[in-house]
Amino acid sequence: MDFIGGISAGKLDADNWLAAQLAEAAEFLRERLGMLRPQIGLVLGSGLNALGEEIETPVRIPFIDVPHMSASTADGHVGCFVAGTLEGEQILAMQGRLHGYEGNSAVDVAFPIWLMALLGVRTLITTNAAGAINDTFHVGDFCVMSDQINFTGRNPIANAQAAGMAERFFSMTDCFDPSLRALAMRAGREEGIGICEGVYLGLLGPSFETPAEIRAFRAIGADTVAMSVCEEVIAARHGGMRVLGISLISNMAAGVGAMDGEGGASPTGGEVLDVGKANERSFSALVRAILRTMAQ
Repeated sequence: MDFIGGISAGKLDADNWLAAQLAEAAEFLRERLGMLRPQIGLVLGSGLNALGEEIETPVRIPFIDVPHMSASTADGHVGCFVAGTLEGEQILAMQGRLHGYEGNSAVDVAFPIWLMALLGVRTLITTNAAGAINDTFHVGDFCVMSDQINFTGRNPIANAQAAGMAERFFSMTDCFDPSLRALAMRAGREEGIGICEGVYLGLLGPSFETPAEIRAFRAIGADTVAMSVCEEVIAARHGGMRVLGISLISNMAAGVGAMDGEGGASPTGGEVLDVGKANERSFSALVRAILRTMAQ
């Protein structure tokens, strides 16, 4: 079942309140966007919202103004859609995102991603700040997500409404598009930006992980960890989007660098935002280089 077709059918189904809400929100955004028809969606994570200010001829729409959408309460998240052009591409960016730890359900978190799909966005670039489990990674580098491990304990498709909008059972193999990953790695190297690739593990939060949890996550193959992204990626794949995920390495994960099991990193929220602020220029250069390459 096609996602947009499923929404259209769901709009006529009084039992599918989610499809009806998405259709109403999409109509609201279409009116606000005017002639803009963005094909690329961009989620700007913790400390990375500044790129939204570089979008040309911007149309700004606070999350709270969009029917049926939750507001963002996380530090460092503006909570606003910004539509316009960047490197000649029409973009629909989210300055900030919705997290489970704010009290949002999995459906709430997925809602703006499904909304983008309904508006015609076909490629999603989702970004965040993450802790490095892999001790060869460095704070200030960017990690292209090669795969994900969903440890939130939630899935936005696990309800009849979401399942009724598109195929319930869909593949998550190559959930991060291989060609986009290769493009991002090449763009980073060409820009002289520290870049790596690894498996991302997402948790519900908001507490940071314990050193014992980080050791367990390392054992199952995770390279980075944070409190977002996984539910968005599931929703994006459900909606038929190609996805690129990029993390700013904002800290070493809890206990990394410990000697004889003692000490090691102990991350804080302030540290995450400070590293994001310090790397605004390199993040902008990386995303812009990716967009230029995508346009070729």
